[in-house]
Amino acid sequence: MQDYGSWIGRTETLRDTIGATPVAALAATLDHPAAAVLAGTPLPPLWHWLYFLPLRRHSELGPDGHPRRGGFLPPVPLPRRMWAGSQFDFRAPIRVGDAVERTSTIEDVTSKQGRSGPLVFVKVRHELFCNGAAEPALVEFHDIVYRNAKQPGDAEPSPQPAPQGAAWQREITPDDVLLFRYSALTFNGHRIHYDRRYATEVEGYPGLVVHGPLIATLLLDLLHRHDPGADLAAFRFKAVRPTFEGHPFHVCGARDGQTVRLWAQDVEGWLTMDAVATLKA
Repeated sequence: MQDYGSWIGRTETLRDTIGATPVAALAATLDHPAAAVLAGTPLPPLWHWLYFLPLRRHSELGPDGHPRRGGFLPPVPLPRRMWAGSQFDFRAPIRVGDAVERTSTIEDVTSKQGRSGPLVFVKVRHELFCNGAAEPALVEFHDIVYRNAKQPGDAEPSPQPAPQGAAWQREITPDDVLLFRYSALTFNGHRIHYDRRYATEVEGYPGLVVHGPLIATLLLDLLHRHDPGADLAAFRFKAVRPTFEGHPFHVCGARDGQTVRLWAQDVEGWLTMDAVATLKA
């Protein structure tokens, strides 16, 4: 396996302005009532993913719809790329109208041998600075995993039962329109989310894959539907098991003081995403 140590410490800086239209569009996608999005409106947690979009030319895309390997991220040749999880530190509000600079740094690259072959884990730190501030409003760590194409006979990880005792629960049936709209809003060209033939015939999935970030967003959306005043200090999530279009799943949560356990589970009761939100005192 190639040594990617030289990529550690690489940085990339992007700038964007927090516009109102993406906020209104995601609110509609998540089925919230229409409401005016005014300058100064705080951006809901994780909705910063609507900005700093990967604006690569069409000729610069790889066969999976992602930008071709190399550049900022290391050129890992393994064909399957997945969002394994993220951790967030919310320090100050990001508001509609803010001019924001995002500095991204490759924190670590690790190669391992898994049950189904080689794995490469890449951890990226993103820091978002608003209106020229010296300190970031948001610090995010993004975990990416690369792996081999699925082969016949590959052993699947043993499923984990979802927690019991949800205080809040919402059933969602993800259809191809929901996946298309979220892909469009985040300019995500990854074909496993909208190209059923590619997802099933090339990457070996049973159907279109629901975006991990969309599920994470739905978990925090559940929290704010039940506790609109919740003020987040931190959030972390880990993708456990894929979720597929057309199959109902539940987002669930339970609060214990300033800690909120959040999770997603499939129709069979298996855990698909595990998350924890920490609220400010």
